[in-house]
Amino acid sequence: QVQLVEFGGGLVQAGGSLRVSCVVSRSSSRTTAIAWYRQASGKQREVVADITSGGFTTYADYVKGRFTISRDKAKNKVYLQMNSLKPEETAVYYCNFRGARNYDTWGQGTQVTVSS
Repeated sequence: QVQLVEFGGGLVQAGGSLRVSCVVSRSSSRTTAIAWYRQASGKQREVVADITSGGFTTYADYVKGRFTISRDKAKNKVYLQMNSLKPEETAVYYCNFRGARNYDTWGQGTQVTVSS
């Protein structure tokens, strides 16, 4: 059974930076692509970025150049460094396997609030 724990969210002013972290506990997590997702209030969850076990990264257009995803396979941790944050990026941020569906197991997420 997979466990996902996200942490590191908080309140930041527009233009500021924040790093969120995720621990994925499952034996196959080191060989699986992991993604960060976010869900704003009243909106559908959307993918932000993902990283393969080999370190290849993909970003959604709306965060390219500002967000950086990275991972520490030895610690089963995945990070998302977010720079130049915008108020519209206020959301709960989740990590999960790439391609995760709503019916899959999800963690609690971590709230990121960007004030204008």
